[in-house]
Amino acid sequence: MRRAVLIALAAFLAGAAAVAVPNLMGAAQVLLVALAVAGAALAAALAVRLAMEERMRRDVEAVRRQLIAAASHDLRTPLASLRLLVDSIDDGVATGETRERYLREIRTHVAVLSDLIEDLFELSRIEAGDISWAMAQVELGELIGDTVAAMRAPAEQKGVRLSAELPASGVLAEVNAEKVQRVLFNLIQNAIRHTPADGTVTVRARSDHGEVEVEVADDGEGVAAVDRDHVFDAFYRGDEARGDGGAGLGLAISRAIVEAHGGRIWLEDGHPGTRVRFTLASG
Repeated sequence: MRRAVLIALAAFLAGAAAVAVPNLMGAAQVLLVALAVAGAALAAALAVRLAMEERMRRDVEAVRRQLIAAASHDLRTPLASLRLLVDSIDDGVATGETRERYLREIRTHVAVLSDLIEDLFELSRIEAGDISWAMAQVELGELIGDTVAAMRAPAEQKGVRLSAELPASGVLAEVNAEKVQRVLFNLIQNAIRHTPADGTVTVRARSDHGEVEVEVADDGEGVAAVDRDHVFDAFYRGDEARGDGGAGLGLAISRAIVEAHGGRIWLEDGHPGTRVRFTLASG
């Protein structure tokens, strides 16, 4: 990039010279200077473009390495535990009640691995544009109501109040109901996890200017400023990041699903707590 700047500066100085002393040069000399300026400018533009492409390539490569490292970590941990548990059972070290407990733990680790692999496939399919979802007009209020009802038991178990605030006229959206419900599950589950006992999680929806806006708000600890730009990145784990407690894919998949619907998802300022909003096309 520094070389490109130097070339551009040289081109500017050459052009300045050509303009400053036209009376001291013949027509052929002026033409040569003009050609030199044009060549230098073209070289500068090419150098800048090459520098930008190289930087983008390095950024993409860095992200790829980070994703592979994070995925490897999340696969390695349950696999290491599975190896130890299986070896203990195979060697006869674990017997009786211990053996049954180890088998339950094995099933849990297998389920975690299965979910992680399925999430990875889901995210890769969506980001590759491999989407064949059936879209239909959905009454979003009913979908939100069903999702809130399904999540009420884990909320009450933690002592968190979970409610929905919806307009009486209903909210229609053109969506794939199953995928949007997955987004709602991810956001509500995340909000419950980060909300203390006696706290509140509220889901809201409204129609506005041809689109539907959905909000999941809580009065938990909020998101640190350093994490706000990264919470929807795959595998991101900050000190206060709103991860989903698993591999860090829940919010990344939610963003991919919303964007595949032509919407957007973001963090709205919340004091206290966190408000996640996303939009969908009105039905």
